[in-house]
Amino acid sequence: MRKYLIICVITALLGCSQKESYRKISIDEYRDKMKGAWVGQMAGVGWGLPTEFDFVDVKIPADKVPAWETGMINQQGNDDLFVEMTFLSSMEKYGVDVNYKQAGIDFANTGYGLWAANRMGRENLRSGMAPPETGHPLHNPNCEDIDYQIEADYSGIIAPGMPNVAIRLGEKFGRIMNYGDGVYGGQFVGGMYAAAYFTNDVEEIIREGLKCIPQECNYAKCVKDVVSWHSEFPDDWEKCWERIMDKYFRTLENQPFHQQNRDAWVGIDAKINGAFIVLGLLYGEGDMDQTIIYSMRCGLDSDCNPSNAAGILATTMGYNKLPDKFKSGLDASKKFSYSDYDFNDLLRVSEFFTREFVIREGGKIVKDAEGTEIFKINTNKVLPSKFEPAYDPGPFDETNRYDSAAYSRIVAYSFKDFASHLDLIAPGWKLFSAGKQSKTELVRLDGREDVLVISPMSAERSAYLEYTLQKINVNDDGVEQTAEELGSGLVTFFLNAEEGHPWDFSFTVRGREGSKIIKGTIDRSEVKHWKKVEVPFEITDGQLPKIKLDIQAHHGKLNNAYISGLSVSLK
Repeated sequence: MRKYLIICVITALLGCSQKESYRKISIDEYRDKMKGAWVGQMAGVGWGLPTEFDFVDVKIPADKVPAWETGMINQQGNDDLFVEMTFLSSMEKYGVDVNYKQAGIDFANTGYGLWAANRMGRENLRSGMAPPETGHPLHNPNCEDIDYQIEADYSGIIAPGMPNVAIRLGEKFGRIMNYGDGVYGGQFVGGMYAAAYFTNDVEEIIREGLKCIPQECNYAKCVKDVVSWHSEFPDDWEKCWERIMDKYFRTLENQPFHQQNRDAWVGIDAKINGAFIVLGLLYGEGDMDQTIIYSMRCGLDSDCNPSNAAGILATTMGYNKLPDKFKSGLDASKKFSYSDYDFNDLLRVSEFFTREFVIREGGKIVKDAEGTEIFKINTNKVLPSKFEPAYDPGPFDETNRYDSAAYSRIVAYSFKDFASHLDLIAPGWKLFSAGKQSKTELVRLDGREDVLVISPMSAERSAYLEYTLQKINVNDDGVEQTAEELGSGLVTFFLNAEEGHPWDFSFTVRGREGSKIIKGTIDRSEVKHWKKVEVPFEITDGQLPKIKLDIQAHHGKLNNAYISGLSVSLK
């Protein structure tokens, strides 16, 4: 009898444990928190944007923190937001099980400007390489950068209490452009969002985020350091900041991938910027303004980091409890750039995915006695990704490429397809987003040799030539020069078109002293041969301005541009 009673008690306890394996959230509470998450993300990036990368290895002084303005909330044109819309769109079109290769095609065909790991991942796709090889350190020297971490908010926003969803989405979308700590940073952020639906304890949220990544990775070690330093200096965020900078920025001793790869700048490393997210959450103590400001004042990527931090905190609060200043100016009808979504569409599609993931993860959607929907979310064991650090990566699969049918759906060439020609005829220049009507070989036209033939990738998305050298320390003869010896420069190039096939261009020189923009149409009926363009510019502190030539469609027509004689001379 005693044995029978023990078995009954154990069975009853197991039954209780099974009942407690669900977390519950009403549809109204979910919608409030999900909406808050998106607004928080927009508020953080909008407030920090005026300071982005203006402060490197220095804290932003309190009097340099910009005042909040109502219009700052409308960040629909900010790449820190609209890139993740590409991932949502892929899932909406092809289902949440969209495969690597389709996700890669969608990312390859985006027309927005990208940098660092995102740019290299997309260029790898356009060269025919398929994910996840596109993020592998062998072909992506920026793979531990901040890119997917910036974009990972969506993965936790649509996965309340479902960290495994955020982890899997990181494996699918994050590895298009990142690897190792670059992926783990995004999974950590996604895991914190997933946890924030069910607790407002910031330290618990951080612990739950850490469960989503391998504990032996350097990203996890960095986060744990910040938590420890916060405990040591609970009232002095600046001492915590100094410890972060000393260990992860001012030396590469704890940056093994950067020791191997000096071409990647540690200032956009996922770990150090992730540390600033955590610092903001800890020292902000649940206050929206202070969370944003602390993350911002850490410097470096001082709009992305407060965006992640504010989005996570706003999830705990919910939209209705956010300060009015973050809500009153929101234009919910304005489309996010390069996207079909406005803010209301974003809410709709987020809820759509959440409903599917609740069921897929073993949960239920039920109604209470009043008829209100309740998400019963199964608390599955968290399964972090395999530990594969970028400094000791797994194998690279050279056979993982798009076949000809799939590659034909990618509408732009990679800069790699033109690199050898440009290195010879126009050193320092790179060509991005050239449409498939472009010629990958140089031609001769109207007495000029070595002519580039370039078409835009689409009617809406231009191809562009960019001068990629930024620092100047030698002259044309190889003699070192100081910044004081270099005061100005001159960009020269020649433009032409086919008869009856005009094309539009926009040329921009953007420096610290302002911008010069020249726009026009190259029409053979007006320009009989070559149009010569010369644009002078100033050099400030040895830093060249951003120099870019956009090749655009003319009234929607993808006509070829003919470009020759690209040069940058310095005085």
